[in-house]
Amino acid sequence: MNQRSRLSLVVVQIFVVTLMVALMGRLFYLQVAAGPKYKDAALSIQSRDVISPATRGLIVDSSGVPLALNRVGLAITADRIALDSQSDNGVAVLGRVSRLLKLSYSDVFRKTRLCGELPKNQKAGCWTGSRYQPIPITKEATPDIALQVVERSDEYPGIDATPVALRNYPGNAGINAAHLLGYVGPVTEADLASEKKYFRSESVGKTGLEVQYDQYLRGTPGIRTVIVDRKEAITRESQNSQPVPGNHLITSVDSRLQSSVENALADAVRRAKAMGRKADSGAAIVMDVNTGQILAMASYPTYDPNSWEKGLTFEQAAALFSEETGVPALSRPLQGLFAPASTFKSVSVVAAAAAGYDLNKSYDCPAQVQVGTRAFQNFESKAQGRISLKRGIAVSCDTLWYQIAFDEWLRDGGLKPKSDANDYFYSAARGFQVNQKTGIDLPSESTGRVPDRQWRKDWYAQNKNFYCDYKNRASAAQQTPFLVELARENCLDGDKIRAGDAVNFAIGQGDVVLTPLKLTQMYAAIANGGKILQPTVGKAIVKTDGTIIKKITGKTLGSIPASKATINFLHLALREVVTAGTAAGAFSGFPIAVSGKTGTAEVFGKNANGSKKDNTAWFASYAPSEKPEYAVVMMVSQGGFGASTSAVGVRKIYETLFGVKGSRVDATKAIFPNGKPPTDLPKISPATKVKGS
Repeated sequence: MNQRSRLSLVVVQIFVVTLMVALMGRLFYLQVAAGPKYKDAALSIQSRDVISPATRGLIVDSSGVPLALNRVGLAITADRIALDSQSDNGVAVLGRVSRLLKLSYSDVFRKTRLCGELPKNQKAGCWTGSRYQPIPITKEATPDIALQVVERSDEYPGIDATPVALRNYPGNAGINAAHLLGYVGPVTEADLASEKKYFRSESVGKTGLEVQYDQYLRGTPGIRTVIVDRKEAITRESQNSQPVPGNHLITSVDSRLQSSVENALADAVRRAKAMGRKADSGAAIVMDVNTGQILAMASYPTYDPNSWEKGLTFEQAAALFSEETGVPALSRPLQGLFAPASTFKSVSVVAAAAAGYDLNKSYDCPAQVQVGTRAFQNFESKAQGRISLKRGIAVSCDTLWYQIAFDEWLRDGGLKPKSDANDYFYSAARGFQVNQKTGIDLPSESTGRVPDRQWRKDWYAQNKNFYCDYKNRASAAQQTPFLVELARENCLDGDKIRAGDAVNFAIGQGDVVLTPLKLTQMYAAIANGGKILQPTVGKAIVKTDGTIIKKITGKTLGSIPASKATINFLHLALREVVTAGTAAGAFSGFPIAVSGKTGTAEVFGKNANGSKKDNTAWFASYAPSEKPEYAVVMMVSQGGFGASTSAVGVRKIYETLFGVKGSRVDATKAIFPNGKPPTDLPKISPATKVKGS
């Protein structure tokens, strides 16, 4: 290489090294020396969204009476920006506020913290919204307290008092309807993670109609986007949209009827308790048999639906879900699962007809029937002799059904079932859609159970190991001779339908369970000639100006698997229950023709205090018998006999529906003077939109 080439190479090397040194120096300057400067610059311009929740739409009854509205409350709020700028971060001010409101400092502190600022085990009551909007410490301040905060602003810097809209359930006509209406609450992390577009400071529906129709009721919140500098000071506003109020929900519920149903259910519970029963819970439902609309629905025990907006203490929240208080949060009509007992015999009638039994013949009703090695007793061990099947329904003979169900079990092969077993009883239950939800427009509905062959196999696969190793796995309290023998049988052939399973199923006992709402749907189908209707509570969604957005109607889900002759037989038999059967005493002298069926379900197990669980009391019905309009069902858990507890309660509901006083009808007192629920939609008065404004 010559001298010139060597010199050129040196120049290039020097250039490359110089360039690398310059780049490294610049990189060091940007990342280290000037890092804080550029970090501050990046943080100097940021946007913040301040959400103004929309006014929630009303929920009204079929006549326009408000069931849920908005009232004006006084909120004491904290400005986090102002508090955080104080030398002690607002500790002294929050201390004075807690004393003024008579709250603990820890509660006030937690209410003013963003949820991300607190440890996981201390998040209860934290603020889910933004620090750039007023954070409510309480929404139930008195005018005197609000005045002190406003007038003594020097003592309470960063604290203000302002009117706020609160969700309110006014209880018109004395109604509660907590399980129907539901309640609203702040947006949670789970809500934010869902596909729905929520904002942190909103209140959204949590249960009942509030959550079912939340997308209509919630409205559109206003969004004010502000630009803040690195010191969190607002420098300018980039957008400001106003909130759009939510739409209104018109329901099929009648406030007066709802009040009557709630009172009748509470009376039935009290009556059962007076007779020495535990009577720990109950349900009552009124349904239009021709449309499926729910006219009233009550659950016992219940709670104050306004308690969620007021704010629950830890003790109050625990009581809502406590076994000792009867779990008031549970909606018995659509979440409770119970054995239907003799009300299920209407299904058995359909099964018997399908199996070829003559519904107009007479059958034996002995005191007991031997099924395998066990004697199955009639109710109160009474023999009724040879009676017609219609009479058997009226007096609720069990042994009649034991014989039919046992004979069919044997024909299907017994413990070695035929591949083409008919399973008439299970087929009839599935035909009534017992194992399907009703499809009501309310959340969290439970599904009933038909313990057929497939269910039995699935159950056995899940429980075989437990029963086959029962003595080692069961507690000492479960080691009774009966339970040990039951475990042995379940280990041996728990995957099969046994004779005892078959006969128990025929009278609505054993492993079959359903909700009170499902039974109401079933009896409505019997009443209307066979159509299984989807129950609905909502009737329409309307705008604030009255424009109809959506009409809500149920649909026909199918038909019960019965001929017209079988349904006519059921109509006659269920009428005789009330005129000369188990419900005759409860409806003595009643001037409206009612058809129905009592049920008294035996319950296995013990209560927490060691006492034996009492029977579940049922009465399922419809009226008027000749031209049915309403299906009414009442259930009282551990309420004793269906005839003396629930049938009497249902009579009280019919008295309200038809305007009955004693043995006379006063048509002017009837809930629906025309004999049918209203079909027209009511007008919603603007005066009811915000109570107290």
